[in-house]
Amino acid sequence: MAQKPSIPKGTRDFNASDVAKRTYIMETIKEQFQIYGFQPIETPSFENSDTLMGKYGDEGDRLIFKILNSGDYLDDFINSINSFNINSSLILQEYCKQNSIFPNKEIVESELEKDFIKASSVAQKYLINLGISKEKFISDLLPLILSFYKVIPIDDLIKFSEKELIECSNYIVGSFFNKLKPEYLTKWLSEKALRYDLTVPFARYVVQHQNDIEFPFKRYQIQPVWRADRPQKGRFREFYQCDADVVGSKSLFQEVEFVQLYDAVFSALKLEGVTIKINNRKILSGIAEVIGAQDKLIDFTVALDKLDKIGEDKVKEEMRGKGISEDGITKLQPLFTLKGEFGEQIESLKSILSASEIGLKGIEELEFINTAISNLELKTAILQLDVTLARGLNYYTGAIFEVSAPHGVKMGSIGGGGRYDDLTGIFGLKDMSGVGISFGLDRIYLVLEELNLFPSTITESTKVLFINFGQDEAMFSLNAVTKLRQAQVKAELFPDAAVSGKQRKKQMNYANRRNIPFVVIMGEEELKSEMYTLKNMVSGEQQTVNFDQLLSLLK
Repeated sequence: MAQKPSIPKGTRDFNASDVAKRTYIMETIKEQFQIYGFQPIETPSFENSDTLMGKYGDEGDRLIFKILNSGDYLDDFINSINSFNINSSLILQEYCKQNSIFPNKEIVESELEKDFIKASSVAQKYLINLGISKEKFISDLLPLILSFYKVIPIDDLIKFSEKELIECSNYIVGSFFNKLKPEYLTKWLSEKALRYDLTVPFARYVVQHQNDIEFPFKRYQIQPVWRADRPQKGRFREFYQCDADVVGSKSLFQEVEFVQLYDAVFSALKLEGVTIKINNRKILSGIAEVIGAQDKLIDFTVALDKLDKIGEDKVKEEMRGKGISEDGITKLQPLFTLKGEFGEQIESLKSILSASEIGLKGIEELEFINTAISNLELKTAILQLDVTLARGLNYYTGAIFEVSAPHGVKMGSIGGGGRYDDLTGIFGLKDMSGVGISFGLDRIYLVLEELNLFPSTITESTKVLFINFGQDEAMFSLNAVTKLRQAQVKAELFPDAAVSGKQRKKQMNYANRRNIPFVVIMGEEELKSEMYTLKNMVSGEQQTVNFDQLLSLLK
């Protein structure tokens, strides 16, 4: 029976039109990246698990795709565990003989009944992936075996059968591996993971290649990332990110340039009226300080970030569930109703955060960025302060950005980023501040599609198709096709000869279905006169021309 073709949830195939439109977006973004002085790099699609884990918070870590270690772990395990059971049984027998003691049969069976079934089955799944030798099993477990029999009450001279001794061995294996730390087991199972974003791999890249980099280092990167998220509109498990970052400078002019870069890209895409939301993690830290929830900063920011999605009441309910006091939630009330222009919101925040030094520092940074942008002016984007904006990633320390589509388009953020003061510190390079932004290619695609903003020309592929009337005509046509291609005209010859009117019509229909605007009819008469009949597939107009005229009409 033939297998039904399918792809994993959250992934997609792209046809020629899709690819052309995606390429248009990426090339537009890339052009602006280069205008702003960013250099391209690429990093591997997967990293060591240690590089990624613990950098995105608990929610982010759960969405990382881990790669199972390769190797014949199952075969190795079966051989090892069989040998281990036999050897451990002999060890038990020898130990019991030497000490004239045996375990209490009823106690061991009781323990097996309670723990072995659940503990050993889980433990042995881990063992399958460890590939540890039987010698290591014995050397690691022998002390446990001896300890195990010292704590169990001794019954006089009840001899265990070989089967009972093997059951005891299995129980010990289950007990031993049930006590191992999950992070060790995870590492044994999976040492690599697909990258979750481009920023953490970039930090790793900077540290690893620091001696070859001139700082400040401006890089851009356009590559796919993977997240084990629940697929929905605009949210996929495999998708592209288009990132630009600067490391090695703490200057707020970098943030100003990134606001300009967002504006430049979306203006170039004719996507006018996007909103660039901005906040500062220092302000969020200050608010947490004011309400007495410094130790719950992550819980507080994650809940606050959901205000637009779930509303004020649900956010308060989530905060209560995270242990934030009622008094603290009451102090937050001004945030839920904060409105007005950028400057008006800043003044309100100054009042709320008057007792927080870090909060006032965040306000000062936002004021600088807003003043600079006001003087420089944006083309089509809008800069807006949003104090509920938190971004879920733990590594942000200063300004944070999120871009939303023009009013009326229902879509999640189409871009985001922020300042991270010491992301490279986790890889040993301290005091290397950075800031970066990302463009959500797939969501931008959906927005442009919904607003019909893709240029009609980007999906054009072949400009002219030569109808194939036979071998001699085809050879003459192919000569013309070759010259047209050398002149950068996209041209094709239909590969199969049309020996009947029905087959010629089929070739014409092929051109229509592929939206090829022109066809060349090269029949017997055209071949004799070395002329070409050019047909416009939109208007139906035909004209007979020589090659120079043909080239001029198609350029």
